[in-house]
Amino acid sequence: MTAGDGDPMTPRDAGPTTEEAPMTEVGAAPLRRTLPRIPDRFAAFGAVLLVLVVLAAIMAPWLAPYPVDEPKPLEALLPPSGAHWFGTDQVGRDVLTRILYGGRTSLFIAVAVLGMSALVGVSLGVVAGYAGGWIRDVIMRVTDVFLAFPALLLSLALAVVLQPSVNTVVLAIAVTWWPWYTRLAASVAASIATRSYVDAARCLGVPAPLIVLRHVLPNSLTPVLVQLSLDGGGVILTSAALSYLGLGAQEPTAEWGLMVQQGQTLFTTNWWVVTFPGLAILVTAFAFNVLGEGLRNALDPRRAVK
Repeated sequence: MTAGDGDPMTPRDAGPTTEEAPMTEVGAAPLRRTLPRIPDRFAAFGAVLLVLVVLAAIMAPWLAPYPVDEPKPLEALLPPSGAHWFGTDQVGRDVLTRILYGGRTSLFIAVAVLGMSALVGVSLGVVAGYAGGWIRDVIMRVTDVFLAFPALLLSLALAVVLQPSVNTVVLAIAVTWWPWYTRLAASVAASIATRSYVDAARCLGVPAPLIVLRHVLPNSLTPVLVQLSLDGGGVILTSAALSYLGLGAQEPTAEWGLMVQQGQTLFTTNWWVVTFPGLAILVTAFAFNVLGEGLRNALDPRRAVK
């Protein structure tokens, strides 16, 4: 009989063979779920870019072509050339050298602010989320008081009161940054505190501090890590703004915001003095934001099952 006569053994009715089955849509779906997810190329680009910025800052003493604080009045405001790739500033200092060392200052501020904010914020948030009751109410009301003020305005107020310096910038920004981590950690910890394995630990008589350290805190860190990577760019921009206003790093410290402030009046005549530090701020903030978005997408369980 021919294939058109309805013979059950014809190839058309027999269905796909063993070799063909994985190629069907039904067979391919489970296979796709077992394969590792391809990382976001855009996020990978951000991570590579951030690594390059960090390495350039760490290796500044070896990469910098000139001393960072050696003025040469006779070489002031030289345009970009083979001798000075990014030109020189008002007192003859190499702009590329200042940017490399300025990366150290800006990244130090970002790491210090995020570290202090996460330490204080996550600790208070986990306690508030797990304990609940009046403890949560007290912690969250204090957090709301800080969140009621615009972060940049509060940082400016603190920086004005204190003596301008890098440490002042770190303290002024950290005081306004920790409440966001408290609110985030409290929300996640409150959800984890109702899980069955936490209830089982309570029934077994495990002390509350040990439950928090072993179960609640580790499971609350994933969204915090994503938020840290997203906030890196914001801290860089805020510290640059404070230095630009004269409330942060002071001469002769190399800092990107301070370099922009010093070169703002020369933009129309000596554009390189302000342009390259501004690009350094832009590139670093962009790398932090792209990396944070990539981490959020990669660690989102709702996207992982798609």
